[in-house]
Amino acid sequence: MSVLPLVFTSGWASGVNAYAVVLLLGVFGATGLSDDVPETLQRPEVLVAAGLLFLCEAVADKIPYVDSAWDSVHTVVRPVAGAWVGALLAGQSGSLDDVVAGLVGGSTALASHTVKAGTRMAVNASPEPFSNFVLSLAEDLGVGGIVTFAMFHPEAAAITAGVLLLVGLLTLFFLISRIRRFRRRRAQRREERRLATQPGRPPG
Repeated sequence: MSVLPLVFTSGWASGVNAYAVVLLLGVFGATGLSDDVPETLQRPEVLVAAGLLFLCEAVADKIPYVDSAWDSVHTVVRPVAGAWVGALLAGQSGSLDDVVAGLVGGSTALASHTVKAGTRMAVNASPEPFSNFVLSLAEDLGVGGIVTFAMFHPEAAAITAGVLLLVGLLTLFFLISRIRRFRRRRAQRREERRLATQPGRPPG
């Protein structure tokens, strides 16, 4: 069976929370729940590092504006992690070229990272009372659920990840369009108030 669905799903999840992906896959492999996890991801030092970084992200990702700064730092980290995990999975199974797997995992991670980072920026700039904590928690649970699902039903998980990616792109487009309209209307109202408060010119 091709490992491509698992590569695609892990790539999508890495774009949202790369450390959670590495930690979950490593735990699945180390506990014997899956034979598809490479030995590299099961190494104790990898698990400890992924666990500590996951805890850091779990905190930073729930604080307004700190989450956007964290996302900016991880613009390179998440796609690279997606490509790395994809290449490792391909090397473990031998059913897919490592380079192809790296490209799939990396590009998918970049796409989902763009959705995550853009959505967070839109939420932080929006006047609506969105909760960063709830959104971050939903992302953490979503990544955990989809990676676990992918270990036992890779094809179905890949379809789910594809749908989530498409929905995320559409949602991001909607939020950006809405915020742009709001800012234009706010600027127009400010200009109207400024003109209304200007004293009249003295007669010539």
